[in-house]
Amino acid sequence: MNRRRTAASLALLALLLPLPMVAAGAAAAAPAPPAASADSRVVLPQLPRPTGKFSVGQETLHLVDRSRTDPWAGSGPRELMVTMRYPAQRGTGGPVRPWLTYEEARLLLADRQLEEAVAVESLVGTKAYARSDARPVAGRYPLIVLSPGFTVPRATLTSLAEELASRGYVVAAVDHAYETSGTAFPGGRVLTCLACAKIGSEEGAKQVADNRARDVSFLLDRLTGRHPAWRNAGLIDPGRIAMAGHSIGGSAAVAAMASDPRIRAGIDMDGGVFSPVPAGGLGGRPFMLLGSEESRPGNTGTGEASWDPNWKRLDGWKRWITLDASHHFTFTDWPTMSDQLGLPPLSTLAGARSVDLTRRYVGAFFDQHLKGIPQPLLDGPSPEAPEVRFHTP
Repeated sequence: MNRRRTAASLALLALLLPLPMVAAGAAAAAPAPPAASADSRVVLPQLPRPTGKFSVGQETLHLVDRSRTDPWAGSGPRELMVTMRYPAQRGTGGPVRPWLTYEEARLLLADRQLEEAVAVESLVGTKAYARSDARPVAGRYPLIVLSPGFTVPRATLTSLAEELASRGYVVAAVDHAYETSGTAFPGGRVLTCLACAKIGSEEGAKQVADNRARDVSFLLDRLTGRHPAWRNAGLIDPGRIAMAGHSIGGSAAVAAMASDPRIRAGIDMDGGVFSPVPAGGLGGRPFMLLGSEESRPGNTGTGEASWDPNWKRLDGWKRWITLDASHHFTFTDWPTMSDQLGLPPLSTLAGARSVDLTRRYVGAFFDQHLKGIPQPLLDGPSPEAPEVRFHTP
């Protein structure tokens, strides 16, 4: 289900599978996972290994913006959970953290009505590669903020985040409170999707994107300010900051660039542009639209959320790229996990290939615009990537 096809549809809020969501709830204490499982459905997917020259370290931040009331709860400060990944020294750090906590995984499967098809332990045990609290490799690196799709957690962008960190970036993947099926917060709290009951139109989706833009600006303040919240903040080069998002996170990338000049470049991965590109553009900063097969020119819905009018307003370097045989969630971890879990495929583009193409084109964009390394891959079709289409409407 592609949320740009019908602008006013709930599909614009991007479901992992075209199934109804379970009812959203408020914060609750997470029940303890079972001590052991003999569930025959348990399969432990492995994400593709990062290809860069660095090992990857990982730390988690809990940030509280006391200057803002949470827009979905209606009370209390705005909170974020952020996974920081960074170039790390080989052989350092502790065990890899779970892809999701037990309760986060249970809620995600229930939200997609997959609890009978997939064991909770399969998501919890999904293999990633970042090492907890690993010693960083000294240096100054560009910062990339990643924002996930609506209702899905930041963990769904793990393959991309680890790849970028292995290539010499600091990556901050953000969970925005009350906008996922379930996110674990300190104190045993699991915040579920209060926003789901309040969003059902383009205007509501714009509210999500604009709120996320404020979240990102607050995050940048806390990472690059005089008293940073992260102990390794010295790794970040504050003059080289960018953002990429999937689905509504892609719209948030537009909104964040429009409001925060610190963000030098952005990518929208198959998200409707619910917070439109300003009429005056983005100050000449580069932007890439990277979409599924259905995101071709003239086929991205109607109204301001469509890519067509927003493409015309982009006033700097820009690309509109789609992948043949792809799906809305091609740009996340889900296709490669789905293949290994034996679920019906979302598209005919294999999961491993989905991850490879996403990493390749997103990485090339940031290498060119944050590191100044020319990337011929972004100049047009390549025989090595026949699935990739460049559009110049």
